[in-house]
This record gives sequence, structure tokens and C-alpha cells, in this order.
Amino acid sequence: MAPLQENSHWPRVSKFTLSACAATVAELVTYPLDLTKTRLQIQGEGGTHQNGGSMHTRTKYRGMLSTAVGIVREEGPFKLWQGVTPAIYRHIVYSGGRMLAYEQLRESVLGRSEDGSFPFWKAVIGSMISGALGQFIASPTDLVKVQMQMEGMRRLEGKPPRVRGVYHAFTKIVTEGGIRGLWAGWVPNVQRAALVNLGDLMTYDTVKHFLLSNTSIQDNMLCHGLSSICSGLVAATMGTPADVVKTRVMNQPRDLNGRGLIYKSSMDCLVQSVRGEGFLSLYKGFLPTWFRMAPWSLTFWLTFEQMRRAMGLSSF
Repeated sequence: MAPLQENSHWPRVSKFTLSACAATVAELVTYPLDLTKTRLQIQGEGGTHQNGGSMHTRTKYRGMLSTAVGIVREEGPFKLWQGVTPAIYRHIVYSGGRMLAYEQLRESVLGRSEDGSFPFWKAVIGSMISGALGQFIASPTDLVKVQMQMEGMRRLEGKPPRVRGVYHAFTKIVTEGGIRGLWAGWVPNVQRAALVNLGDLMTYDTVKHFLLSNTSIQDNMLCHGLSSICSGLVAATMGTPADVVKTRVMNQPRDLNGRGLIYKSSMDCLVQSVRGEGFLSLYKGFLPTWFRMAPWSLTFWLTFEQMRRAMGLSSF
């Protein structure tokens, strides 16, 4: 199916803005699941890094529902949205950037086939490059988001708060580690983003155009919904291990030079996690990740496609 002709009055900035707006809606709807996922991924890591020993800590939560109920009971319902501000900042940069980059790669750099389709191998390359680029730029906001998500747990454990808000978190990171400190953990961050986008953008684009080319389904909300459900599942499967590593690397305490005190690198975190907790530790939080990505993807793509149509842009 050949791409529709766009209204030339809407430049690239409109696509960036629509992507950011759709991502903001999706983030607000599904953010409690992201907080739940982060809490599940962090717990248990204390048993792997005390002088190489095997210190064991009691597992506080044993599942997604238990974690969410525990947060509401012990910290209050609004704490399910703790850290949502930097999360929205992140998606303005990340989702706006990745969507615009992918579309430019698809239409101008890599190019479609003569029949208007986008070959699978080009979709793989385009999705990974756009995801990595968008996440590298947005990495500082992701670092702040992860640290703010853990503040409620730190208070319950009797630990002093590390940050008091978004601005304080940014200034504290810069004071302790310099500008480079804002990109702490950027390697696992970018690795995860490349894998998640490979699952999300590539799957959505491929499934959508397969349905349009090989079935009687029209380019409507049914098509967008089916494509987004597939993309959410693939993205969660591919991105969860990198997400666990990314979260642990970014949440660890750091010295005055910005170096991590627990993990030397993302590979070191990967090895320590598998040694101390087993391979399945890399899939901690998979269900909340999937349960979050499915509605996030559904909300994002339906909102994004409808906003594009309303603004006179062609379907993605």
C-alpha cells in the first residue's frame, strides 16, 4: 500500500509534537505499572554486591499486584505516579525524537520499495537507530525518573531521601558527577531502547502493513489496535533484560567522580545479577513490563494515528 500524500503545510516539527503528545497521554495512563516494574527489578539486588558475598535480603514484594497494593497501602495512592514529571519530560524528547527519526529514515534515507512497502531488514535498522538516538538524548531525564521512583521505598527503609524533586535531582547529579553524570548508565539505556524500538516500531510498522496488504482490514482503529498489541508483546520480550540492567546501573550509588559503587559496567551488572540471582532475574518485572507496554502501546498508537489524521497528516 503506497503512502498517502501529506499536507505540506505540516512540517517535521508537527510530527515531533504529535508524537510527544501521544506519548504523554500513554505515559499518564500506564505510569503506575512502570513504577511497579521498577520496584520489582530493584529488590533482591542487595544480595549480590556486598564484598562479593551472598548477603540475602527479605523479598518485600512477590508480584505486580502485591507491589502495587503495598505502595498504595504504605505510601498512598498518589505515590503510584511518583516520578511521572521526568517521565513525561523523557517522552517528549525520546518518543518525539525516535518517531521523527524513524519516519525520516523510512521515507528519505533507507527508502521504501517500489510497491510502497518498507522491507523488514530496513525496518530493523531504522527502528534500532532511531531508538538509540532518541534515548541517548533523553537519558538524563530517565536517570532522574528512576531515582525519584525509588524515593518512597528508601523512606520506608529508614534511609534519608536522595532527591526532593526534578530540579533538585538534576542539580544533585551535576554537582556530584558533573555533566557526564547526567548520562550515567547511558549504555544499557541505549541498548534497551534499541531493542525495545526493534520490538515496537518494527513490529507495529510490519504488522500494520501486512494487515493492510494481505487482509480485508482497513487502515482504521482495528488495524492500529492489533498492530500495537503485537508490538507491545515483542518489545517487552526483547527489552526486559536490558531494562533490568539499566535500572540497576542507574539506581546504584556513585562516588564523587560519578563512578558506580556496585557495578563497573552494564556487563558487570549482567554477570552479577545472573550469578547472584539466576538467569530469570533478568526477567524480573516482565509481567508488569508487558502489562504496561501493551496498554501503553495501544494508547500511544491509537492516539498518535488519530491525531495525525486530525492534523491532515498521512497514517504512520
